[in-house]
Amino acid sequence: HLGRNPFVCDCSIQWLSDYLEEHPIETSGARCENPRWLQRRRLNALTDERLKCTDATVALYAGECVTAEECPRGCTCRATTVDCTAGGLTHLPDTLPPHTTDLLLSDNELREVGGNGVLGQLSRLRRLVVANNQLRRVAPRAFINLPTLHHLDLSDNDLVEVSGNMFEGLTQLRTLSLADNKVTCVSPGAFTHLPALTQINLEGNPLQCNCHMAWLAEWMRSLEASSGVPTCASPPHLLNTLITDVSSSQFVCEGDEVGCLGVEERCPTECRCEGTMVRCSRARLKDIPEGIPSHATELYLDVNEITEVNAQRLSHLTALTRLDLSNNQIAVLQNQTFASLSQLSTLIVSYNKLQCLQRDALAGLRKLRILSLHGNDISMIPEGAFRDLVFITHIAMGANPLFCDCSLAWFSDWVKGGYLEPGIARCAEPPGMRDKLVLTTPTQAFKCVPTVPDEVLSKCDLCYTHPCENGATCRSLANRSYECNCAPAYYGNNCQYKIDACYGNPCRNFGTCKILEAGRFSCHCPTGFEGDRCEVNIDDCLGNKCENNSTCVDLVEQYRCQCHPGFTGDYCERKIPFCSKEFNPCKNGASCVDHSTHYECQCLLGFAGDNCTENVDDCTNHLCQNGASCVDGINEYTCKCINDYSGKFCEVGPAVYLQTSPCQHNDCQNGICFVPPNSKDYVCKCSPGFSGKHCEYLTRVHFGANDSYLALEPLRTQPSSNVTLHFRTSQEDGVLLYTGKSAHLAVELFKGRVRVSYDVGNYPVSNMFSYEVVNDGTWHTMELLTLKQNFTMRIDHNVARCIVNDGPNEYLRTATPLYIGGIPREVGQSAMRQWHLRDTVSFNGCMERLYLNGRLKDLGSGQQHKVAPGCGGEERVRDQGQDGADHLLLTHPAHQPLTPSTTPDDPDCHHNTSSLANEVQIHPPAPEETHFDEARESEGSQSDTMTRVDPCENHKCHRGRCKPRRRADGALDYKCRCRTGWSGRFCDQAPTCSKEQFTEYYVENGCRSRRPIKNAICSGTCGSHCCKPRRTKQRQVRLICNDGTSYKKEIEIIRKCKCRRRCY
Repeated sequence: HLGRNPFVCDCSIQWLSDYLEEHPIETSGARCENPRWLQRRRLNALTDERLKCTDATVALYAGECVTAEECPRGCTCRATTVDCTAGGLTHLPDTLPPHTTDLLLSDNELREVGGNGVLGQLSRLRRLVVANNQLRRVAPRAFINLPTLHHLDLSDNDLVEVSGNMFEGLTQLRTLSLADNKVTCVSPGAFTHLPALTQINLEGNPLQCNCHMAWLAEWMRSLEASSGVPTCASPPHLLNTLITDVSSSQFVCEGDEVGCLGVEERCPTECRCEGTMVRCSRARLKDIPEGIPSHATELYLDVNEITEVNAQRLSHLTALTRLDLSNNQIAVLQNQTFASLSQLSTLIVSYNKLQCLQRDALAGLRKLRILSLHGNDISMIPEGAFRDLVFITHIAMGANPLFCDCSLAWFSDWVKGGYLEPGIARCAEPPGMRDKLVLTTPTQAFKCVPTVPDEVLSKCDLCYTHPCENGATCRSLANRSYECNCAPAYYGNNCQYKIDACYGNPCRNFGTCKILEAGRFSCHCPTGFEGDRCEVNIDDCLGNKCENNSTCVDLVEQYRCQCHPGFTGDYCERKIPFCSKEFNPCKNGASCVDHSTHYECQCLLGFAGDNCTENVDDCTNHLCQNGASCVDGINEYTCKCINDYSGKFCEVGPAVYLQTSPCQHNDCQNGICFVPPNSKDYVCKCSPGFSGKHCEYLTRVHFGANDSYLALEPLRTQPSSNVTLHFRTSQEDGVLLYTGKSAHLAVELFKGRVRVSYDVGNYPVSNMFSYEVVNDGTWHTMELLTLKQNFTMRIDHNVARCIVNDGPNEYLRTATPLYIGGIPREVGQSAMRQWHLRDTVSFNGCMERLYLNGRLKDLGSGQQHKVAPGCGGEERVRDQGQDGADHLLLTHPAHQPLTPSTTPDDPDCHHNTSSLANEVQIHPPAPEETHFDEARESEGSQSDTMTRVDPCENHKCHRGRCKPRRRADGALDYKCRCRTGWSGRFCDQAPTCSKEQFTEYYVENGCRSRRPIKNAICSGTCGSHCCKPRRTKQRQVRLICNDGTSYKKEIEIIRKCKCRRRCY
């Protein structure tokens, strides 16, 4: 029984079909799942000609199964293809399926290829793609056992040179890409091992076109294969010139220019290399230098100031046999530090400050014979630390304060077993073992003690120094570091500070913050400063010595003279000698012209900038169309077309056939049109951030720039206001919400917490910080409630916090926009001057579902500045029906909205919460109301007001307000004052204002847009008012003129229309 299995019916199961035809034993109805044209066909009814494979090599090994264990982690294996694209790999997998024909390794973090020998096992490999990694090195003879490789892609990496033996063994290679690396030099004969090469790409590399590269130009000119020709990066006069356009006489060397030394042959500048010996002794090194030659067998780093052994700087030294790190400042040997040094036989780490030797620090050193840890501060050695040292003959552990309890008994047995330690290592503690030799003391004497002193345990784990305060928990980290997880209301590296109004020290210039009362503080300024925040510096420019009309700039306890053009010196006392031998900033052969107060550089063709240092990019205003890429040339450019487009600007497209799909004319505004199977109508799949039937509502946005913000209508604060916002960020600081001028409400992220500044006009301002840290990259809910002088905040439905801005003013009154996620520059400057905000940088992250007074807000209804819809790469285009949840308020009992009736849990809340509940409640969203003027006309005499008939008692105003009036004959009457857009005597004629869309070319001054522009006009009736745009956006389009020139133009695109009282 083989039924209900997803069989792929190709040549690999031809034998099975034949077998079942001869032996009719399969009775469960096994059928094909793929390919599509064989779906639902019975296996025992298939003919041989239908069971075909499209690839002969795949067919050869298709019947051999790849087990889950053979497929590397982070990869997917299908047939003979192993796809590890974007798998987070930092090195090649140790094992790969032996029948692999296609290996895809793009978009990873690989630094080396061929080092572990795994490629040599893939004798059938045909395609290898290692694009967009961090390759700096290709191991010598890495591809020696790949005779069937046809395609090799090493583009978008960090390769510096192409050496002579890099491609040895690739006799069948047809396509090679080295584009977009950092190759400056190609060794002569680097491609002689590639007899079958038909295509090579070296574009995007900064080649140094000196005398050593002349062979490459000649080789590429004679190459019959198609190629991506590189350009020269130096010398300057050949910049951006195709190497094939450079004549042999132009490839010259100056001074001591050398050819390709090979990445492995270069010696760090701080070291001296002699054959395979590298000496970096007494070089005042703070760290192990980069670029140590990989063929090194001896490395001396002694007598330096190295504090940490960087394993990545040593990992490529697979031939190293001796390593000397003595007389440095190393404190810890971490796990796997020397794991890749499999040939190491001598390791010297004596006379350091070594306190901690982790259990796996020496893992992998199976050939180590001599180990010196003499003269350090080691007290404990974890059992198993020397388990890989199978050939060790000598270990030096003398002059270390060993703590000889039962945990070190294993070491006593180990050294006695082969007399590995010469009888120098002595015990320092406990008291009964003091000064005893480890080699001669019986193992039975190494006994357990009740407690190990913290000063011993803290050598590997700083948590034993108990650094965390106020109930915080300590977590150990690598390299003898730790992290304190603070209790609520505390912060700091050791949780030593309590969160209050002085959190983050609002005082400038080293002023001291003092708490006055809950939410209020004052600053005590140091000498030389004054002001509320110690922000005012004493003017040191009084009696300054600046000369030649220079400007004095006040600094802290000093000043600086800002010179006029043409002068220099501490006091601007000297004139600058422009264009002299001492001062000539013009580069790339430019001529310098002295204008007394300034200089001018007259650039050669192809250069620009004040000092002629910038290469002119002719692709800045290119006209390439339809996805074509622009290729910069010298005073010109060319367009590289794709997808069968042609023409000078790739403007001529392939044949296009008429479409009859329902999506040909659709109303999807922010998304794509999709026709479901077996349907005659379409649905809109919304782009990230949008929702609604036609994807017309913006409910999720991303803030990415330092000046991003949304500007919405002013916040209504009477009788109360309620704001609920969902956000996610990893940034410590950023503006969340701001409104007001002097009286204000400011909400911002400050050091990962939410900071609130609330001022209804009662000085001083009230401040508050959240106990919760919200910059952890996860979603958080923030609820804000204002009621008169009271402000309440709740984060993630936790304990609510509140403050009171006590004083004579009751309400926050503001007519300024409500800014979300950031503020404009001028508003930010004002807010900083008044200390409303600690920083004006915009929020960096994602926001969604903003509720204002119980209503879900369309974020597209206000002004947007550098705000992007959606939340970036995590989202996909989605069906409009999936956004329904975005329009629902939280109704779960545990997630009830914050209202004035919510009893605050914060002990700092002093107001009467029950009275708040009686004053106002937050209700569900209600239909939008329109408000009208309350003024009434004079009703004449007041003597008979008790008996006068109200003419508006049975009025017929449909969409308006009844307004009493007196006719000319003295009789009482009324007239209807209509809502905006409505008309007629009784306001019964509805407005017809709507948006009429059109698509046409934009024409101006004889120039025309490249494509038709989709726009609209507002048309229809609005009574006595005007049908005008309600929402527009600016779009930048390129206009092409008849003379071949072009320019950019911003035009206004109408998005929505509405009746307005103002017609301008």
